[in-house]
Amino acid sequence: MSQQDYIKDIARFGLENDQDKLLSTLNEFIEHNKNTKKINFALQLQSLLKDSLRKQNNHLMKVGSPTHYQTLQDRETDELILEKLTSDYTLNNLVLTEDAADKLNNFLEEHRQSELLSKYNLPVSNKLLFYGPSGCGKTLASYVIAGELNKLMIVVNLGAIVSSKLGETSKNLAKIFRKAAQEDCIIFIDEFDSLGKVRDYSQDHAEMKRVVNTILQLFDYLPQSSMVIAATNQKDMLDEALLRRFDLSISLELPEKEQIEKLINLVLQEDQFIFDKKVSKTALIESAKGLSYYSIQKTLINAIKRSLFAIKSVKSIKPKIDTQIWKDLLEQEKNALAIK
Repeated sequence: MSQQDYIKDIARFGLENDQDKLLSTLNEFIEHNKNTKKINFALQLQSLLKDSLRKQNNHLMKVGSPTHYQTLQDRETDELILEKLTSDYTLNNLVLTEDAADKLNNFLEEHRQSELLSKYNLPVSNKLLFYGPSGCGKTLASYVIAGELNKLMIVVNLGAIVSSKLGETSKNLAKIFRKAAQEDCIIFIDEFDSLGKVRDYSQDHAEMKRVVNTILQLFDYLPQSSMVIAATNQKDMLDEALLRRFDLSISLELPEKEQIEKLINLVLQEDQFIFDKKVSKTALIESAKGLSYYSIQKTLINAIKRSLFAIKSVKSIKPKIDTQIWKDLLEQEKNALAIK
C-alpha cells in the first residue's frame, strides 16, 4: 500500500468510528514508515498512539484502577515536559574535537551493538554528561544522539520540575524517569547544575540534598533501554557522587583553529556562497578565536544575509560574502561578550 492509501483508510475508519480497524491500520502505517526510512515520523506516530491508548475510555475507568492511575500520571508529566521530539540531526551536523568525537562515536556504537553486549552480560552506557561553555553544542549533541539512534527525546521543563514545596522536586523527577522507562526514550536535562549541586555546597540546604539523593537512586535503576543526557556549563558545581554515576562525560569546549575551519565549511557546505575576495583563511579564523560555535555560526550567517541585501541583483553568479562585514560582526560579538 502507498502512503496515500494508508491515510485514506485511517480517515475512513476514524470517521466510521471503527476502533479496531483504525488501530490496526495505524500500526501498519507506522511499520510502513519505518520500512521506508521515515523513522522520526514513525516514532512520533507511535508516541501519539501510546498516549491516546492510555487516555481513552476515561468514562469507563474506575477511580483507583491501574488505568485511572496511569491517566493521572500522564496528566502530571505533561507540564513537566518542555518538548517531546525526534531528530533528523546526524554526526555530520556536529563539529567536535577528535577526543570528543571518539567518545561520542563509542557511546553510539554501544547502543547499536546492544544485543552483542547483552549476550556477554555487559552493560550499555546510558548516562551521559556534556559540559563546557555556553554555545558549544551541548544541546545539538543531544539532538544528534536522538537522530543517530532514532530515539524519542523528552526535554525536561526545569521551571516546572523545581518546586518550593518540600519533596515536590524529587517527586517530579521520579515521574519523568517513569515516563522515560515506559517510552524507552531519552531524557534531556539542560542546566543540570541547578539540580545536582554539591551536597555540602556553601549555599546548599536539606531539600537540595534530598534532590541529589533522588537523582542518584533514579540513575541506579534507570532501565538499559532508556537514556539520560545532562548538560551543564558548571561541572565543578555538581556533586561528586553524581558525577561518578555518569557512564561518560564529554567536554565540549570553545573551538580552536581546526574546529573553526570545519564550522565555516559546514555553514558553506552547499556551496551557494563564496567570499568576496581572496583573503587569508588564517586571518578569518584568528578573528573568530575565543568565540563559541554558536557565536561564530550566527555572525557568519548574519554576514551572508547582509551581503545578500547589499547586492542589487542576484543573477546566476554565486553571491559573495562581504568579508569586512563578517569581521565587523565578529568584533561586535566579542565586545558584547567582553572577550579580548
